[in-house]
Amino acid sequence: MQLTLLVPGLLLPDAIRTDTVFDLSAPALSLLLGRGQRRELTPDWLAGAFGLSPPLPAAALRKVGAGETALGNWLCLDPVHLQVAREGISLADPARLELTAAEAAALIEAIRPLFADWGTLSASAPAYWELALKKSLALTTCPLSDAISRSVDPGLPGGPDGQAWRRLIAEAQTIMHNHPVNRTRDGLGQPLINSLWPWGFGSLPDAVQANFNVVWSNDPVLAGLCTLANLPYLAPPERFQPASGRVLAIVDSLEHPARTFDALAWRNALLDFERNWIVPGLASLKKRECRELRVIGASIPGAADVARTVAFSLTRGEHWQLWKRPRPLTALA
Repeated sequence: MQLTLLVPGLLLPDAIRTDTVFDLSAPALSLLLGRGQRRELTPDWLAGAFGLSPPLPAAALRKVGAGETALGNWLCLDPVHLQVAREGISLADPARLELTAAEAAALIEAIRPLFADWGTLSASAPAYWELALKKSLALTTCPLSDAISRSVDPGLPGGPDGQAWRRLIAEAQTIMHNHPVNRTRDGLGQPLINSLWPWGFGSLPDAVQANFNVVWSNDPVLAGLCTLANLPYLAPPERFQPASGRVLAIVDSLEHPARTFDALAWRNALLDFERNWIVPGLASLKKRECRELRVIGASIPGAADVARTVAFSLTRGEHWQLWKRPRPLTALA
């Protein structure tokens, strides 16, 4: 077994990392940092792992991952909640919306005519809406994951078609604001679906070549990549488990605390990551069940000054290099 753990949010911004981890003890992770190899990766490492060039065509991949066809060009047009903060209007985490299938269907039915000149709007899941384009699109967009918790202005659609799309989205906002779905959500104290976020434009790649035999993840874009690559795609277990071949597991428990700068929640999530993945992973190395344990830590776009992705890997032989001392968690940099 060769296990790769992709951990968004493991790398904190320099300004808060030392204060967050200075008294935190994670012996197994410190051992991996001290005895393993460290290598800088590009932020778009995941696309390269499947033999593709960034950016990934997220909309088309999500459709395929949901078991649908995705011919031609597609665009994600996801429902979001814009919130007012001291710094201005920002994008709330869509994972917190808990949109139901019935709510999504009703809202899509209401706004679908607005986008009829551009294509057909549908949903691969309640929170994932996609537009099948029927004409060319000259639009620059910001990935949804890069925009969460940030001011929306820099991420609004641009390019030759940007003004037309900003106008369309404003019209959609008016329709959704007055929609019964949002009136009901408002009465229940739930966040309103008050805007749309376009991103993930493109068509399916001609071929996908993966560096893994199985993927453990809940990411709908990865589901599409695995479908094209004929790879098993499974929900991630809560902790390490033995497997065969080259396994990619997405561990996203640190992502939200890192994005919201919640130091206490991040520390607790890191200790859970240590207990559930690193400790049993190192034990598997010692028992020769696992030949390499690799942790790929990534910073959160917008939460750090510079996007960083770093791989920390440990092989069976390196595990027994006893002269190499563990390193403190401040080495997560």
